[in-house]
Amino acid sequence: MESRNYTHVSAFFLLGLSEEAEMRPLLFGLFLSMYLITFIGNLLIILAIITDSHLHTPMYFFLSNLSFTDICFTSTTVPKMLLNIQMQSKVITYEGCLIQMYFFMLFGVLDNFLLTVMAYDRFVAICHPLHYTVIMNPKFCGLLLLVSWLLSVLDSLLLVLMVLQLSFCTELEIPHFFCELNQVVQLSCSDTFLNDLVMYFTSAILVIISPTGIFLSYSKIVSSILRISSAGGKYKAFSTCGSHLLVVSLFYGTSVGVYLSSSVTQNSKESAIVSVMYTVVTPMLNPFIYSLRNKDTKQALRNLFS
Repeated sequence: MESRNYTHVSAFFLLGLSEEAEMRPLLFGLFLSMYLITFIGNLLIILAIITDSHLHTPMYFFLSNLSFTDICFTSTTVPKMLLNIQMQSKVITYEGCLIQMYFFMLFGVLDNFLLTVMAYDRFVAICHPLHYTVIMNPKFCGLLLLVSWLLSVLDSLLLVLMVLQLSFCTELEIPHFFCELNQVVQLSCSDTFLNDLVMYFTSAILVIISPTGIFLSYSKIVSSILRISSAGGKYKAFSTCGSHLLVVSLFYGTSVGVYLSSSVTQNSKESAIVSVMYTVVTPMLNPFIYSLRNKDTKQALRNLFS
């Protein structure tokens, strides 16, 4: 029998993006700036939607929830990273790692479902405009949001509970700036076949359901827009979903880019750097996309400041 050096895990060590001391002030300033822009930008979107009665519609209801999710998603990783840089520490407790892992997956999956629900909302608005208020009534919108939350909570809870069953060796260094599920599972000395199976299965379900739902919605939307005779009508119809389509492209584009980069290169440090795109950059850009491309949002923001 092969002897393994098991230990009671009290903490992990996050290696971060760079171990060079001279890079710490630059990384701290860069990530602090991006986090503040993300937090303030998404918070302004939420406040603008709440305070402007013209934006009390299903589309902006889901947008405000997307902004809230983006704030929480970024807040699960960046503050701890900034604290570690400032304290010149790499330690995250075992409990803290599990909590971070849980909420990171929760809000990441919720982001995914919200984008799908928003695509369905645009499909109903453009393809069935006369029945829009009947179909997308407040009760149904609340139900869609509740289902999205429940599926996200259950998926994250299942994966974290499975991590609790694992034993770890003395090698506890995570080559990332946060507790990423796959990286933590790879540190285990236990048999991780079941963990890997469940991870791939749940990922496959998400990859199939959400992008397929978005693709079907937009295929119907494009078909309906093409049947509009006037160029002005086509532009008006497309402008109502242009911002969402851009956010969807950014979200899935960066996620696929991270997956491809991790499969091509075995360098965990490079994968960690690339993952900054979907963990920090995408949530930061979303409020700019919705505010700059949407007249109603821009007007609501002006009213909020005035």
